[in-house]
Amino acid sequence: MSRITLPFLLTLVIAIFTSCGDAPVIHDAQTDDHGAAHGPEVTLTVEQIKAIGLVTASPTRQSLSTGLKANGRLVLPPQNMADVSVLMGGLVKQVMVQEGEAISQGQTLALLENLDFLQLQQDYLATKATLTLQRAELERQQALATDKINATRTLQQAQADLDGTEARYSTMEQKLRLFSTDPAKLTPANIRSAYPVQAPIGGFIKRIMVNTGQYADPLKAIFSIVDNRFLHVDLTVFEQDVHKVKEGQRVTISDAHDPDVLHTATIFGVNRAFEADQQAVLVHARIDEKTHDLLPGMFVQAVIEIDSTAALSLPDEAIVSNGDDHYIYVEHQPHVFTQVQVRTGASALGFSEITPLEPLASDAKVVVKGAYYLLSELTKGEGEHHE
Repeated sequence: MSRITLPFLLTLVIAIFTSCGDAPVIHDAQTDDHGAAHGPEVTLTVEQIKAIGLVTASPTRQSLSTGLKANGRLVLPPQNMADVSVLMGGLVKQVMVQEGEAISQGQTLALLENLDFLQLQQDYLATKATLTLQRAELERQQALATDKINATRTLQQAQADLDGTEARYSTMEQKLRLFSTDPAKLTPANIRSAYPVQAPIGGFIKRIMVNTGQYADPLKAIFSIVDNRFLHVDLTVFEQDVHKVKEGQRVTISDAHDPDVLHTATIFGVNRAFEADQQAVLVHARIDEKTHDLLPGMFVQAVIEIDSTAALSLPDEAIVSNGDDHYIYVEHQPHVFTQVQVRTGASALGFSEITPLEPLASDAKVVVKGAYYLLSELTKGEGEHHE
């Protein structure tokens, strides 16, 4: 509900109505021509309605729910965060990205120079040449064995030499692929001293821990990447409320620093053990929409929808309070607004359930903007009677 105080509104209403000429006409609770009782009324002129910015609308049936409040923090699953290290240390020849930059999986982040990488390429090409010779030698020995010219041991030795070379060749192929080098395209003419460091996932560069000319240690990460598309929220739910929470329930969350901006999420998992330092479990909810407004590590406030029902509802601004009583204002006749007492129920996303204490037509025109001004005028008129 609005935090505007009645004394402030009273002053504002007096100023508005005074500037519009005639004061509003107030009628206390009375009985209409059909014998039906109704609450007090306020009659306004067209100018007063415009000055207030008064707007009417019919009640609607909204899916409202009772909610469980919880606090939490935005996190990323492990598969959507990456610390990029190198298999083989080397000097950073070039850094090809900047912090905060969007990148794709497999994109080159940096080039590293290493003499061992040069040696690996040389050994691979030499092994490839040896493999060609040994395959030819094995075929020759097999032909001689068919003609019973050579000894069986000679053929066996040729086969063993070929098997050993093929094993080394296959191993070197895999090593080259680890350094993002296609063995099929490697020739003596395109041997290079630098190998690319590629992104294992797509996302954004969170941190760069090296610079050009620095030695990259294989034991230390040199890039940090985050993929915020799969952000989810971990909510803390205490022991007495755990039984109310289950997978599939919807959650409305807001940034603790900007509570007016709402996002929706869906629960996909509930931990089955208490946290080490408290009698509470973590509830995991996946953010429904993709947004750049939410970042890992942010603290959020959430409401978990427990029970949902379709109820007669109005915007929160349409319902005003005077002490413990709640009221709405219905346009009984053109420019005549009747106060109707209601009970309120579930509330969500700016709407609240209402139960009128007197019959309300399904197409009733209810004041949804300007209700506080009418309450203020009636409060000012308490003890007075204007005909």
